[in-house]
Amino acid sequence: MTELSELMAGATRLRDRGHGRLVSYSRKVFIPLTHLCRDVCHYCTFAERPQPGKAAYLSPDDVLAVARAGQAAGCTEALFTLGDKPELRYGAARDALAALGHPTTISYLVAMCGLVLRETGLLPHANPGVMTREEIAALREVTASQGIMLESTSERLCEKGGVHFGSPDKHPAVRLETIRLAGELKVPFTTGILIGIGETRAERVEALEAIAKLHDRYGHIQEVIVQNFRAKPDTKWADAEEPDLEDLLWTIATARHILGPDMNIQAPPNLSPGVYPRLVDAGLNDWGGVSPVTPDHVNPEAPWPAIEELARMSSEMGKVLVNRLAVYPSYVRAADVWLAPDVATRVRRMSDAEGFAREDDWAPGNTEPPPAPRLRLGAVDAGIARLVERASGGARLDPPEIMQLFAARDVDYRHVTGAADALRQAVSGDVIRYVVNRNINYTNICYFRCRFCAFSKGRTHEDLRGAPYDLALEEVARRAVEAWQRGATEVCLQGGIHPDYTGETYEAICRTIKQAVPGMHIHAFSPLEVTQGAATLQTPIPDFLARLKEAGLGTLPGTAAEILDDEVRAIICPDKINTAQWLDVQRAAHRLGLRTTSTIMYGHVESSLAWARHLLALRDLQVETGGFTEFVPLPFVHMEAPMYRQGRARRGPTFREAVIMHSVARLVLHPAITNIQTSWVKMGPAGAAICLQSGANDLGGTLMNESISRAAGTQHGQELPPDAMEKLILSIGRVPQQRDTLYRPVDEERRAASFVAEDLAPIVLTPPRKKVLA
Repeated sequence: MTELSELMAGATRLRDRGHGRLVSYSRKVFIPLTHLCRDVCHYCTFAERPQPGKAAYLSPDDVLAVARAGQAAGCTEALFTLGDKPELRYGAARDALAALGHPTTISYLVAMCGLVLRETGLLPHANPGVMTREEIAALREVTASQGIMLESTSERLCEKGGVHFGSPDKHPAVRLETIRLAGELKVPFTTGILIGIGETRAERVEALEAIAKLHDRYGHIQEVIVQNFRAKPDTKWADAEEPDLEDLLWTIATARHILGPDMNIQAPPNLSPGVYPRLVDAGLNDWGGVSPVTPDHVNPEAPWPAIEELARMSSEMGKVLVNRLAVYPSYVRAADVWLAPDVATRVRRMSDAEGFAREDDWAPGNTEPPPAPRLRLGAVDAGIARLVERASGGARLDPPEIMQLFAARDVDYRHVTGAADALRQAVSGDVIRYVVNRNINYTNICYFRCRFCAFSKGRTHEDLRGAPYDLALEEVARRAVEAWQRGATEVCLQGGIHPDYTGETYEAICRTIKQAVPGMHIHAFSPLEVTQGAATLQTPIPDFLARLKEAGLGTLPGTAAEILDDEVRAIICPDKINTAQWLDVQRAAHRLGLRTTSTIMYGHVESSLAWARHLLALRDLQVETGGFTEFVPLPFVHMEAPMYRQGRARRGPTFREAVIMHSVARLVLHPAITNIQTSWVKMGPAGAAICLQSGANDLGGTLMNESISRAAGTQHGQELPPDAMEKLILSIGRVPQQRDTLYRPVDEERRAASFVAEDLAPIVLTPPRKKVLA
């Protein structure tokens, strides 16, 4: 037993190195497409002979009924189980397939997987047994993953007296070839071994090593199941001895040692009730598919554990139960490589930034109430606690450390958000600031083609997002005057990159506003606009910034940053300025005494590694220049974004990810950037309130008009007036304070004017025209 304890301890260390505190499961339904099978395995109760009056296959309506029940229960996976090629043995199977319009069982399976994918959105996982290259390729178009249990590589078991005698599809070479073909075709694949069917421990090791060899070559084995044989009545092995717990633990631990820290190793929980902690101790990191709707049709005598019970038992082992999809996270993050286009689209929309299943229906811009976190663990992970302590002390974390903070869940998440809020309290006290401002988006015409933008359009193109416009300078001035009358201290100006605009256009906008309202602060022009304007004048960027400053520019918004990681920018905005250019404009502005904000736009195609790189780029520049006034996380609003509608992006961050971005930013940017702002437009007032209790200390602007997020599909209003701002701040026990753009208190005249503001006059969207410079 000492040897087993040491083996398990080593397996646990390997598992924790690869998976940390997470133990996953898939919430799924079983769809037994047919119980007919040409094989005669001596332990199987799933396979049946044709029976008079009983359909050989589930009908399409039957399949959809099961799938829809799963959909209603919150499942994400449809596991199709069936026997191997029954049409090669039974005339009844051939006749049934002919009536269904299919030549083979797998042809019908392909059709049913496609039906479930289209009609319910559940992700099909298919286990049809031995397959040809063509069959695997056809299934790849309509499944997220496929699988076949290797069971064993022992040829002895196929000889007379062995459990696989008379079962041609159980020959090891045939099954290994199916697994190999799946690797060639880039199919995320499930396999595993069945223990206690007459094999030796040495033969188990051989089987695991064969799996490891194929995975080393193709990288496609997404999980390995260690399944313990259970004796069943009415089988030839009804009286056979089942493997004991020690044997199962030895095999799980051995699998972990052979397959390494990153492999997903699973043991079905319903086959080992009451000993879950021991399985975790052996190196397991996945419980497999658990269904709240359907039984385990392969082991019907063994009921599924309740998911809440599984979560509780996992937490008692110090683990966080997390729902995954039918395809594991590493393959989700590389969906273009591993999934067919239609499946990849569905998977992206169902996944979070780590590649697990989204936790709720909340998304930036919608009106779903923020979900409350589920806390089950009793103690914070020591590694997370150390990272939080170092960051709170001002240490610069490295990207892998920051990624650990972003991945925090359960009590680790609460520890990160709580520590960020404590740091906020230490840095800025109980004051929550906001600015009374007006957004003026002077044109929505843009010749860039950012794939996330639902705001911009060509000069004459009209679509669901409204007509193109190019504001007259008179309208810009009118809006600025009206904003001042309503108590504003700032106008924030941004727009598309109009092909007719030059640097002089941007100067003219500034001069127009200053002439109309001398006291108004102009917060305008992202690094992209600055770069374009300077290029049109063939002027160095610092010189152009000096001209804008002389024309009245006060500060620059830190937009157009999106993600400061050129690998991501190549996907979402390939024709835009790169990371170095964005940072260079900010650096030049800071050197001229122009303060700027900083932002991140997250929740689309990027990973937490990109988030980490982004935060460190901002921190390093702030240490160099001290020119950033604040950091503003801007969660991706997906509804009308082109890359989401084209199936290329996620549904924005999950609520956990959206909140923890504010918290991790507070920690990672400390002490360089002291103001963390939350966007009520994207988070919603209720979500913004939670962010203000998780490290943020600023509620941003009242806006008056908000066009860009509204175009993307946000359902929150275009203005949050001062009384609503202050009511929200007071509701969480904080002290509201109006500020100006540079975080100075406003005078009483401005504040008073903001609380008696009249309704906005209708805006005028000037149709496209050649820009006439002032």
